[in-house]
Amino acid sequence: MERPRPRVLPANPLKAAFGMLVCVAVLFGIELYDVATPAPNIAMDLDGNGIRPRTLDGLDGILWAPLLHFGWQHLISNSVPLFVLGWLLLAGGLRQFIGVTAVVWIVAGAGTWLIGAPGYHVGASGVIFGWMVFLLLRGFAQRSIAQILVSVVLFFYWGGMLWGVLPGQPGISWEGHLFGAIGGVLATWLVARSTRRRVSRTEPGTLAG
Repeated sequence: MERPRPRVLPANPLKAAFGMLVCVAVLFGIELYDVATPAPNIAMDLDGNGIRPRTLDGLDGILWAPLLHFGWQHLISNSVPLFVLGWLLLAGGLRQFIGVTAVVWIVAGAGTWLIGAPGYHVGASGVIFGWMVFLLLRGFAQRSIAQILVSVVLFFYWGGMLWGVLPGQPGISWEGHLFGAIGGVLATWLVARSTRRRVSRTEPGTLAG
């Protein structure tokens, strides 16, 4: 049986775009609530639910940190790459989108909690870095020329962001970026392995064939 050709764009581009708009709108809604309910200190603020490295009460921040941002500028700077990369990721279908996002989300958060600098870490940039790395690598993993061409365009347009995995930028959680990228590599490997298994089960000469 011929190996199915990996998609480059979502099967339903408008539906995928609407879904990503909803995701971004949710983040803006959360930030609006955060701004409208000021607190005397960050520990009592909504951002206090972010990751606090190596503290038990900051462990659940792994779940909430990507949903929180330190102000409008922080959120706005993440919104465009979040929308575009998420839309491209939906080319693999909703199931792959959820799986890749879950891997990146957990790896980025866990890594930040383990080695992050003291303080609160919030923002969707770890997820963005993971998506970016996944989209850069998926074409090579699945031997798709079309996806490789997309990755080349992404690299030339947003490749500079990958420098964010290195320390040295004040106020930037490079740890989240680094482990988000690692999560993207892991997600690429898991998706490629799953794809190979599905193809091998349907090749002639197997029981499924």
